[in-house]
Amino acid sequence: MFSLTNKTALVTGAGSGIGQAIAQTLAAAGAHVWVIDRDAPAGEATVATIRAASHRADFAALDVSSESDAHALAARLPAIDILVNNAGIGHVGNLLGTAAADLDRLHAVNVRGPFNLCKAFVPAMLTRGSGSVINMASIGGIVAVRDRLTYTITKHAVVGLTKALALDHSHTGVRFNAICPGRVETPFVKARIAEYPDPEKAYRDMSATQLTGRMAKPEEIAAAALYLASDEAAMVTGSCHLIDGGWSAGK
Repeated sequence: MFSLTNKTALVTGAGSGIGQAIAQTLAAAGAHVWVIDRDAPAGEATVATIRAASHRADFAALDVSSESDAHALAARLPAIDILVNNAGIGHVGNLLGTAAADLDRLHAVNVRGPFNLCKAFVPAMLTRGSGSVINMASIGGIVAVRDRLTYTITKHAVVGLTKALALDHSHTGVRFNAICPGRVETPFVKARIAEYPDPEKAYRDMSATQLTGRMAKPEEIAAAALYLASDEAAMVTGSCHLIDGGWSAGK
């Protein structure tokens, strides 16, 4: 079991899904977790769940696309050892079905969001000479995903951001890594599947890209985040951890 005792972590988009699972997993490993989300009720619910398990957590509301708000948050929080840039949004459409505003909207959250949080929190990590930054990318940051033009663009950017940060700040003691999930069975995804006339068929069809024949569980993504956050991953930086059920194996 990886230990995060005496560590402080910040997880964006932690009100549900993958972010919630990561917050709960890091807290269970001993970290004091700051749960960050735009949706206050959802974020507070995550905190309540963590505290009910006798672990430590606090909530702070934040729109990650706001640079000024990110810096204001950093000014009032304690030193952060682990930064998980998980918040993200999606869009369905190819070039013909995508407006410039769609790209701008995804870029603001998926790319500027991690950039803003890194600008706000990483300088203190560099001063201390330690820290772990985990950016949530996607299989869409490794290969193109059909009819997900803006999502693919922005997740490729997250991979590039991660590698550039690792290269620029090598030998500082601060590590930068990305997680690239395939399809994950989050509450949002399950709700969308339930809307199909045949939900079981919809699940099979959506899972067909993954050699395992199923979607990942949020907890399986959180397990990778725990490893990357831990001291056992001291030799891991600039990496992109694929958890795609084999999706990319034949690409």
